[in-house]
Amino acid sequence: MRSAPRCLAKTRRGTECQCPAMRGKRRCRIHGGANPGAPKRNRNAWKHGLRSGEHQALRRLVRLLA
Repeated sequence: MRSAPRCLAKTRRGTECQCPAMRGKRRCRIHGGANPGAPKRNRNAWKHGLRSGEHQALRRLVRLLA
């Protein structure tokens, strides 16, 4: 346990956190090491598709017919 890498976060007092870092991370569980983070690549950009090219073409067609 003592040889485990330490968390690199700073406490509010300005000292280094004494907790061990999570496996494969640089922070402890208290300072966000347990959080996997945002989705990788462009997966987090897709929301609902209302502004996709296909949907906009459909809206133009409906406007023309109405």
